Amino acid sequence: MTEPLLPSVHGPLPGPKARAIIERDRKVSSPSYIKEYPLVVERGEGPWIYDVDGNRFLDFMAGIATASTGHAHPKVVQAIQAASAKFLHICGTDFYYESFAALCERLAGYLPPMGDKKVFLTNSGTEAIDGALKLVRAHTRRPNVIAFKGAFHGRTMGAISLNSSKVGQRAFFGPLVPGVIHLPYPTAHAADVATALETDWFKSHVDPREVAAIFIEPILGEGGYIVPPASALEGLRRLCDEHGIVLVFDEVQTGVGRTGSMFAAEHFGVMPDVFCVAKGLGSGMPIGAIVAREKVMTWPRASHGSTFGGNPVCCAAALATLDIVEPLLPQINETGEYMRSKLRALQRWHPVVADVRGVGLMIGAEFLLPTTRAPATEYVAALEQLAFQKGLLLLACGASTIRFAPPLVVGRHEVDVCLRILEECLMELDGRFDVAPASPTWIFR
Repeated sequence: MTEPLLPSVHGPLPGPKARAIIERDRKVSSPSYIKEYPLVVERGEGPWIYDVDGNRFLDFMAGIATASTGHAHPKVVQAIQAASAKFLHICGTDFYYESFAALCERLAGYLPPMGDKKVFLTNSGTEAIDGALKLVRAHTRRPNVIAFKGAFHGRTMGAISLNSSKVGQRAFFGPLVPGVIHLPYPTAHAADVATALETDWFKSHVDPREVAAIFIEPILGEGGYIVPPASALEGLRRLCDEHGIVLVFDEVQTGVGRTGSMFAAEHFGVMPDVFCVAKGLGSGMPIGAIVAREKVMTWPRASHGSTFGGNPVCCAAALATLDIVEPLLPQINETGEYMRSKLRALQRWHPVVADVRGVGLMIGAEFLLPTTRAPATEYVAALEQLAFQKGLLLLACGASTIRFAPPLVVGRHEVDVCLRILEECLMELDGRFDVAPASPTWIFR
């Protein structure tokens, strides 16, 4: 019986091979790339990543919630190899092939209460959002859309017009797509956005007869992993029904099992008219989709298309991914609940951990300075870097939240390893930032 894997870091990071590649990259790659920390990947296996210097890392960010089945899942790799041996491309906009039809059938089968659906396959989440923006305007013949503060929908011109996450994503790209109205994202403290629209915005700012759609992440992703009250989404559904507005769920990060349901809409029991999916759909292969009620996907022939969207190799990866993820849903819920309970235990001894929230394996831990309750932005940035040095891959979101979005195949062992490293980091950083723990007691050592 093999011993469970642990992170293994042999020396200061980045190592010599990684430094050489980073130097080559910096000379020729766009300065717009973020590069969170100096990780230079050689290969991956399940929830583990190996860098070019032989270091092993536990991955709890999954390429920003994209490597849904882990790295190089054998069934996904086999599907890719089999498809690529047949043909690499023919353009699904113009011609037919079985895997394209099969994936559209599969996606149209989710969320049965939506009724009959049509599917448009894309290369990415941002392309799905951009296409959905075109679709709702074409369908309703209305110019305006409503989105939410803190939202991230992608980086095309249409998507960044819907964004309200970080100003750097929008700065100097204007004029952006007009007609976008941003409202506060619904939280437990300000949930009734539908009433705010009816009593304020629809009376003083925009006529609902000119609103094509409401775009919302059913759980806010980059904005801080915030779970809204179900009543907020229920209110938006009612409002859209009353005024003929299309309700669009951006399920790019929440979809494909991330929340313990195939799509977050099921978690809330609220059905959209359109949902967009990508990220985890292809286990890292570039594929996404717009899935819409048949009565909404009314744009005519040739009004929208894509050269590579629904590529046959990507379709094969997506079908294999769905086969793997569907049976994992009970495990995802169980592992997610286990991790949240352990994080809350840690929270009791480290006041800087202000909140633990999430569903499934979409979990956020928000850090606030205990004295002022201000976002602990520098603390979180240091935590991300220190965890990397100890062999744990994390990413931040919002003002000061660490997101835990590991491959969906992780179990209790990986969660325990993650928490032990996290606690080591907190014990070190509490002293560095003069944020004294309630007790120096180790919980997970």
